[in-house]
Amino acid sequence: MPTPAFRAFLACGLTLLLGSVPIPAARAADNVQPTSQALCSTPSLPHQVQCFAMRLLMATPDAPAGYGPADLRSAYRLPTGSGGGATVAVVDAYDDPSAEADLAVYRQRFALPPCTTANGCFRKVNEYGQAAPLPAPDVGWAGEISLDLDMVSAICPACHLLLLEAASNQDADLFTAVSTAVTMGARYISNSYGEPEFAGEVTTDAQTFDHPGVVITASAGDSGYGTAYPAVSRYVTAVGGTTLMRAANPRGWVEAAWPGTGSGCSSFVARPSWQDVVTDCAQRAVVDVSAVADPSTGVAVYDTYGGLGGWNVFGGTSVGAPLIAAVYALAGTPGAGDEPASYPYAHPSDLNDVTDGSNGGCGNLLCTAGSGWDGPTGLGTPSGVAAFAPTSSPPAPVSVAPPGTQSTSLGQAVDLRLHASGGVPPYRWSAMGLPPGLSIDPASGQIAGAPTRVGTFRVTVTARDQAGATGSTTFDWVVVPACAPRQLLGNPGFEDGTAPWTATPGVIASNADGETAHSGTHYAWLDGYGVPHVDTLSQQVTIPSGCVSSVLSFWLKVVSDDHTGVAHDTLTVRVGSQTVATYSNLDASGTYVRRTVDLSRFAGQTVTIQFVGSEDASLATSFLIDDTALEVR
Repeated sequence: MPTPAFRAFLACGLTLLLGSVPIPAARAADNVQPTSQALCSTPSLPHQVQCFAMRLLMATPDAPAGYGPADLRSAYRLPTGSGGGATVAVVDAYDDPSAEADLAVYRQRFALPPCTTANGCFRKVNEYGQAAPLPAPDVGWAGEISLDLDMVSAICPACHLLLLEAASNQDADLFTAVSTAVTMGARYISNSYGEPEFAGEVTTDAQTFDHPGVVITASAGDSGYGTAYPAVSRYVTAVGGTTLMRAANPRGWVEAAWPGTGSGCSSFVARPSWQDVVTDCAQRAVVDVSAVADPSTGVAVYDTYGGLGGWNVFGGTSVGAPLIAAVYALAGTPGAGDEPASYPYAHPSDLNDVTDGSNGGCGNLLCTAGSGWDGPTGLGTPSGVAAFAPTSSPPAPVSVAPPGTQSTSLGQAVDLRLHASGGVPPYRWSAMGLPPGLSIDPASGQIAGAPTRVGTFRVTVTARDQAGATGSTTFDWVVVPACAPRQLLGNPGFEDGTAPWTATPGVIASNADGETAHSGTHYAWLDGYGVPHVDTLSQQVTIPSGCVSSVLSFWLKVVSDDHTGVAHDTLTVRVGSQTVATYSNLDASGTYVRRTVDLSRFAGQTVTIQFVGSEDASLATSFLIDDTALEVR
């Protein structure tokens, strides 16, 4: 809760930055607050994310209101003119057709240098880094895009801007855009969105956000005490929110925790070593740092798409993610092997410690601001750039991720890519002991070919970085006769994330999602929406020739509200383009039943095993699949 001094400051008459409109003391004392609304709609399906931007409804579109670049640089003691040449990427969903035109108005109004496609400062691409096709436009996300671009411009006018527009608000699309931003060379990536935590997020972390030497920021959320992903990622700088106001003190400003900011203790992510300052959470705690987020003390944004009219005042923790990403850009290029989220923990005295305010009733620092680290505001807000500057520690040593024992049949095509981290990438790869017929690409670490001899081979793979440091891993590669009895499907019980399955987002589920697995904790859940819908699950395999039999088996549970006696909803099993089995709502039993399909006629072929769930009626049917197998003998 605010201290008596902070409450007195509120009561004696504040000036909210809406042009220069004063808020009378009586209004503050009566606790009458301007209303605001979230820009993006609340997601309706699992693994959809929401942007964390809010719009102050009392703002007018005719002239700038809210804090501008000079105000933010003053509040956070930020330099001007640095950051030249750095590229800050902002990742958002859907398209903002007016993004570049609106950005030009904002920068011109505040006397910032032009940032356009023509002068090479601005670039807009889809989630794969291509200029076309762009996704469909969306009013709410267009406002988020304008906010992100304007905040980076306000803090780092000399930075280049890379806007990546994901095809939808499905997390898979946005996470693809994050990976694309890294491959396009961005060292600073802002993510102003989030979703509830989920059981597979640790795997997602390793696949999407583990990029040493790259700053990735994420907003903590706008619903008060509670966690969101990807803010809880250990590889991300989680950004909370404050109420920011002018004050007659040496700094000239005062801040308190904004009640809407997210914070808390992760349910799944382990606490990183650099967060030992946290005492009320054994896991990863959020947030790390914070910035203005209260829409009542919000920032000026120019946005015209969808009828918002031009000048608006925006808030939410979406303000902080691009703002902090731009502060990192001002501070300098991260070390190649660094975790930039750790930088502020090495320099807490170089931040404004926010000690007032709360975002919930948890009873400890996870929801109540206090001296030092706390959940709602982290270590504090920027006071210059020193807290975000690279550390002087040497790069982390090169480490090669062990792929585990590999089992391949004689003559089977191999495609295995090794992964390294640390050091100074890119790496040069080499391998010793590979089965005859296989080789490694020295540039990519990809092992390919087809083994020509049966046996067990001890393989050592080494990655050498640009500074000459090396890292290695050793594993066994077993080559079996072409028709040795074995199981061909990878990750058959869906317990190891998604790969090597290709699935519609949300299909790989866990017991926490309302159903149960046949065994273990994970299963595939197709359909169950009660509206026209198609879900797919597939994996490519090579079925060896010369075997006596090849049998596909799986445990299937059909749950349906459709008792009309007509097959409306179907699960089709396909091998390539051929349908080999079909099930429907008529097969509903509410329990798992083992199903088998003879695939012997596909011997000697590389095929895709595909499950396609189709709903065409208003009565929902769920098809749950678990413990798959494709066994050859």
